[in-house]
Amino acid sequence: MAGGSGEPGRTVTSKVLAILAAFESGQRSLSLTDLAATAGLPLSTTHRLAAELEEWGAISRDANDRYQVGLRLWELAQNAGRALRDTVRPYLQDLYALTGETSHLAIRDGMDVLYIDRIYGLRRVPRASRVGGRLPMHATAVGKVILAHETPEVREAYLRRPLESRTPRTVTDPKLLRLELDRIRKLGFAITIDEVRAGSCSVAVPVFHTGRIGAGVGLVMQTATASQLTAHVPTLRNVSERIERATTPIPLESLLRSGMDVGAAARTKPSASSPSPE
Repeated sequence: MAGGSGEPGRTVTSKVLAILAAFESGQRSLSLTDLAATAGLPLSTTHRLAAELEEWGAISRDANDRYQVGLRLWELAQNAGRALRDTVRPYLQDLYALTGETSHLAIRDGMDVLYIDRIYGLRRVPRASRVGGRLPMHATAVGKVILAHETPEVREAYLRRPLESRTPRTVTDPKLLRLELDRIRKLGFAITIDEVRAGSCSVAVPVFHTGRIGAGVGLVMQTATASQLTAHVPTLRNVSERIERATTPIPLESLLRSGMDVGAAARTKPSASSPSPE
């Protein structure tokens, strides 16, 4: 019995990681009961491990005895992807200055799109996605443009998954999504309107790295301005080319998980990330 418990196959490390992963739901705080249920652990085990994590600083408790991510873990996490964020930030600032719209860069992490950096525009967009957040690739412009330029193996593995519907406009039919990805690959940009959250739309272009897809750079706008999306494509392409040149020395493979088991990923459940627009 791994980890000295009655749960075959679960090591102590896997239990600790399950507790930390519970906070990926986007909730700011969790009760001990919620933490145990989300991690799939007995209450007593969760209490013991949570106490150790709290002592180290990975999690903390508020006045209502609810747990949240600790400052020490947050501080440690800031080192992840720092070279990429620091390199890309000036170009995102330029993109924002040229468009006035919320600008962001995302990469593929497994079968999700992960937001690396973002600069918020002055116009409010419903529940804008956060840095470090993840969303299904098929519902976001940056996700679609990455998926469209991925290898056939990754695309087909993704299309075999259950496709989560975030809004009535989310494309969840694999046949329709396959046709859309083909079109995106030909056009060189992707657009979504109200697919993650009603009231927001987005446009994105690919960022290549040493000849293959590395990331997606895009804008998020209010749906009322959706007619202006394609007008930003030339600016996005210019910024993408500059990011590509600047990031060439950075080994993106460490972030993209190029050696992942796409077959295993295809069998996992859809992303459980918190609702937010592209």
